[in-house]
Amino acid sequence: MSLSTRHLLGIKDLTVDDISLILKTAEQFKEVLQRPVKKVPSLRDVTIVNLFYENSTRTRFSFELAEKRLSADTINFAVSGSSAAKGETLLDTVRNILSMKVDMVVMRHSASGAPHFLANHIPAAIINAGDGVNEHPTQGLLDAFSMKERLGRLDGLKVAIIGDIMHSRVAMSNIYLLNKMGAKVTVCGPPTLIPKYIRESFGIEVNYDLKETLEWCDVANVLRIQLERQNQVLFSSLREYNIAYGVKKSLLDSLKKEIVVMHPGPINRGVELDSDVADSKQSIILQQVENGVAVRMAVLYLLSGRNPANN
Repeated sequence: MSLSTRHLLGIKDLTVDDISLILKTAEQFKEVLQRPVKKVPSLRDVTIVNLFYENSTRTRFSFELAEKRLSADTINFAVSGSSAAKGETLLDTVRNILSMKVDMVVMRHSASGAPHFLANHIPAAIINAGDGVNEHPTQGLLDAFSMKERLGRLDGLKVAIIGDIMHSRVAMSNIYLLNKMGAKVTVCGPPTLIPKYIRESFGIEVNYDLKETLEWCDVANVLRIQLERQNQVLFSSLREYNIAYGVKKSLLDSLKKEIVVMHPGPINRGVELDSDVADSKQSIILQQVENGVAVRMAVLYLLSGRNPANN
């Protein structure tokens, strides 16, 4: 089997078979990562550039490690130390990089649609590592992988996405993926942080009551409040947000069941999650980070053209 697309621009563009193939391949790479020797020669002689126009820790490190585990040659691009800081356009930057015979581009950009623009202008395979408020497909994939690993399934799973839905590309990728794979999704947060069109456009439920939402779900995927993307005041204060929508240990203990808690990071402790929740046995946040390497290895491998089905 092979993917139906040359690029990973978003979950929206993937088929159910694509998602299943990526998750199955990630299982195999996770087994590789448990070995004493964690490196395989799968992408030897493949050159990958990590083109990050936004700050990143987990995603950038995860891609870099995935590339090294696959034996790829990598170039790391930072805007602050490049000609982009002098006014060079995105397309000129990438064309210059491609003239050095680069095979794949992993790209994060503040502008929604930037990876799609590149995919229409250059021959290299493009992997979207987050574009504006559009999508973050590998985060959606690793979240799904982590849910399936912990609970054994996606079909029929009840997943609550809690927090700043309006500004979250992670939320969009999760919603697309979970809908495709048969999960049930509810979003929860202040009315000012949930787009009014989301119920009609995506066929998901909206609930403004945190406790009701937690009582309903099997998994709570808690999102960071993205103050840097908000150009107006959307709630009174972080303290008030924590009182109304912060996930606390006392709240989880009051439920009639044990739910799984997730977070894409970075965590604002004491805002969307209290520390005793983030560090509890119900949390799989560190497993998400670990699984991110395996999922990104799978994506890189499948898009490289090196898998036997493409040869």
